[in-house]
Formats: sequence, C-alpha cells, structure tokens
Amino acid sequence: MLTSPIVTADTLNGYLSAADLDLKIIDCRFALGDPAAGRREYETAHLPGAEHLDLNRDLSSPAGVHGGRHPLPDDRVLGSKLAAMGINADTLVVAYDDSRFGFAARLWWLLRYYGHDRVALLDGGYTNWLQAGYPVTSDLPAVANRGDFQPQLQSDWIVDIDALSERLRQRVKASQYSPTHLLIDSREPDRYLGKTEPIDPRAGHIPSAVNYPWQGVSTPEGFVLSIPEQQRRWAAISPDLEPIVYCGSGVTACVNLLSLELAGINGAKLYPGSWSDWCSYEGQV
Repeated sequence: MLTSPIVTADTLNGYLSAADLDLKIIDCRFALGDPAAGRREYETAHLPGAEHLDLNRDLSSPAGVHGGRHPLPDDRVLGSKLAAMGINADTLVVAYDDSRFGFAARLWWLLRYYGHDRVALLDGGYTNWLQAGYPVTSDLPAVANRGDFQPQLQSDWIVDIDALSERLRQRVKASQYSPTHLLIDSREPDRYLGKTEPIDPRAGHIPSAVNYPWQGVSTPEGFVLSIPEQQRRWAAISPDLEPIVYCGSGVTACVNLLSLELAGINGAKLYPGSWSDWCSYEGQV
C-alpha cells in the first residue's frame, strides 16, 4: 500500500533491487523554453530503466483555439502508451523531473485521474539523485511486455470553462452569496497581479481567484515541504469550500494539487485549460 505520494532517493534506490516489485520509473524532464531539452537530457542520462514522457507530445493534446496551451491528453492514446511501457493495475509508477515537480506532477495527477493510485514523485528530482551518488545510464530500456493499464477517468476531478463560468455567474447574481468554491491561481504573483504576462495574450487572473504560487510547495532545491508546512500553507481555506486550481495551462497547477493532497484537503478540482483557455474567450466570459 502506497502511503505517500513522495519517495526519497534512498527509498527508490532500494526499490531498484526489489525483484518482486512491479516498478516503472518515468522521466518527465521538460523545458518550456526549449521543448526538445527534456528528451535530449533523458537520452544523455537517466535513472536505470526509466522511460521518458514528453509534456507536449505525451502528456498533452495539441493546442487549439480554445482549451489552453496544454489540453489534457486523449486518455486512449496516453493509456495505450502506458500499457506499452508494461504498466499494469498494480505497477508502482515513480515520476521525476528537475523542476520542483513542475512537470512530473502532471503525470502524477493524470495517473490518479485515470484511476491509478500507485504513483509517486521522486523528492529532490534528478539533481538530488545524482548528488546522492545513485546510478544513471544512457541505455534505453528494453521493450516491455505490454501491460493491462486501462484508464478509468474520474470525470468529477475537472472543471471546464462552462462549469467555472456558471459558478462565477452565481456568485455575481446572488444577493447574499455563500461561496461554495475557492478558485486558486498557481502562477507567480506578478502574473496573477497582471504586472507581467510572458506567454498568454492577456494579463491578469480569473475573477475571485486567490494566489498560491506553485513554487511554495517545495524548497528551491526541489524537496517537498513537510506535511505540517503544507497544512499551514492552506490553513485559510474553509473545509466547506471546493478548491478549484488553475495555472497558465493546467500543468504546474498539479503541484498545488499535490500540496492539497499532502495537507489532507480532499475534493480539489483542476481547471485544465487554466488562464490560457480563459483568456482565449475575451469578451465572452
């Protein structure tokens, strides 16, 4: 039974020699400014046996006019890729990156959204693994026997723009409104405040959103904060409110979803299109 969504380098190194453990390690390194960098780094060196999944090609669908810059992947397509890697219903999947969970948390959330709870993230990421002196390789893993992975979507884990807009309309119309949700913006404060916008065509944030930057979940070195620290981080949230989390394109919001999970706050939802979807409807929402 997996008791935490976080594993240490020491623990994962021990897993590598456990012959009776069905384990799959997935390298999620990626760079928004250089989309080929993650695959390049993987081919140079990676954890033994690790596969690589790319944010653009594997963990997202192609972007359109609406839906955001990183729409959720087609579950049939990604599900087939995961099965081809040898992932079964009982496989323990450990994901890592080198970006403070910024990309690996996307896979962590996706797998759980697909009904696969045996998934964890490597604390400290690739850099800490190297610093601990554990092995890396440039060898690509052998072709695995196909697994039986089948996505079972948790459809109530997401909110689209229509559902979110309706919640906001109810908030405006009600004369004595008692909020039922808390909208959480996971971007950096300057983007939330509209002081800068380096990616999307409009600056600002969705009305009523509060700002909890995703970088606050971990240390600058990429180690997740303790459970008490995660709980203090969300101490202002009423247990009666449904958290709805977004970022620029639904990727780093997953780091805040990890934080909420660690803090013991259940029922949080993702707005997958996030700000890049919202601002594509200028004048319509």
